[in-house]
Amino acid sequence: MRGIVEELTSALGGAKVTVDEAALAAYAVDQAPVLDYQLPQAVVLAESVADVQAAVRACAAHRIPLVPRGAGTGVSGGAHASEGCVVLSLERMNRILDLNPDDETAVVEPGVINAALNDAAAMHGLMYAPDPASYRISTIGGNVATNAGGLRCAKYGVTRDSVLALDVVLADGTLIHTGHQTFKGVAGYDLTGLFVGSEGTLGIVVGITVRLKYLPREVHTIAAFYPDFRSAAAGVLAVGKARVQPAIMELLDGGSLAQLDDAHGSDLASRGASLLLIQTDGFGAAAEAAAIRPLLAAGGAVVTMEASAEAEQLVELRRNSRGVEVDDEYRVGEDVAVPRSRLVDYVAELEAMAVRHQVELKVVAHAGDGNLHPTFWVDRAGDAVDAAAMERLGAALDNSVTVALAMGGTITGEHGVGQYKLRWLGLEQKEPVRELQRRIKELFDPAGILNPGKAI
Repeated sequence: MRGIVEELTSALGGAKVTVDEAALAAYAVDQAPVLDYQLPQAVVLAESVADVQAAVRACAAHRIPLVPRGAGTGVSGGAHASEGCVVLSLERMNRILDLNPDDETAVVEPGVINAALNDAAAMHGLMYAPDPASYRISTIGGNVATNAGGLRCAKYGVTRDSVLALDVVLADGTLIHTGHQTFKGVAGYDLTGLFVGSEGTLGIVVGITVRLKYLPREVHTIAAFYPDFRSAAAGVLAVGKARVQPAIMELLDGGSLAQLDDAHGSDLASRGASLLLIQTDGFGAAAEAAAIRPLLAAGGAVVTMEASAEAEQLVELRRNSRGVEVDDEYRVGEDVAVPRSRLVDYVAELEAMAVRHQVELKVVAHAGDGNLHPTFWVDRAGDAVDAAAMERLGAALDNSVTVALAMGGTITGEHGVGQYKLRWLGLEQKEPVRELQRRIKELFDPAGILNPGKAI
């Protein structure tokens, strides 16, 4: 019997299957901390639906784990290689198959870059609303896998809110179509919604129909600099109480501002110890911005209306606020969310736990929907692992999750569970909910070959 590499090469051709050592290493991980480093047996570079089907059927026949992958920008380990697996890259499937400005929809392959779809839509006065910070390099397929969010979530929703239909290859190689071309549609169970956020554990998405939104004709950007982080978080609640809905409402603490200044030569930290960055858009943008500014000033902020160039720079700096370092065992970026009413409380708890556990902390947040990204880290001790420091870091991470859950929050707002967050999933989802999810997984993937050890 032929091995899996030989069978894949026979079915797909040598140009689409690689066992090159450097390639295996490059496709073995995404940007999350690695708990169990494994090299795949091979990487398949699919270029068509037929290629995906052939790869799935070959792996199913050999009962080989198959790990689908987009651009590898995930930060929860959803694309980490599993033991003995084949990695299926969808990055070459990067065509926009249709863009209908009258229906305000687009049909894309999973490897289409988020920014590329937005550029194409903009020519028709439209946009694809979900905009993760990595939108210039992340793929729509990857966004679908994790139900990615982004800066515009507060007004426009997450990826699931923009996905109308999917083409999915199941674990036996069967191709199905779910959903509808219309904005409304309630026939049968919502399998499209089930696949979005399933992290490639139920099927492999090979086609995506998305709803587009109107590209705003007017945008106003407000920068509100506060003397401390908690006051800035309170500013978020003040805007909500005024019943004004910004498109973007982002929160950065002093550590994030200082890091951005070091990396980009900006002067944010000199303007305040925390930044609340707000954008209003659409025909009411000016009126909404005018309503927001005095509310923030009353809360102690130095409020400015940014000119277009400065505004674009501020938003771009926010997209880069994660920093250039990739998360590892010493530095972990979290993705918790809490009800907005508990935002100030949770920020206070984060600051206290950093002191208590003697770890470093910086925080950025999609404040409009209560989704925070605290990053905890400890200084590296050369190549040696400081066991005490690692224990403190682990305790801080556990603490950040348990406190968020106690406030009615979640362990992941937009990054997905992947491999890294499985340790906390049981704290949020109890039996029989988890058992129901395991039974759904078994129904769609009875042999358990699709991205095992992730999501559930």
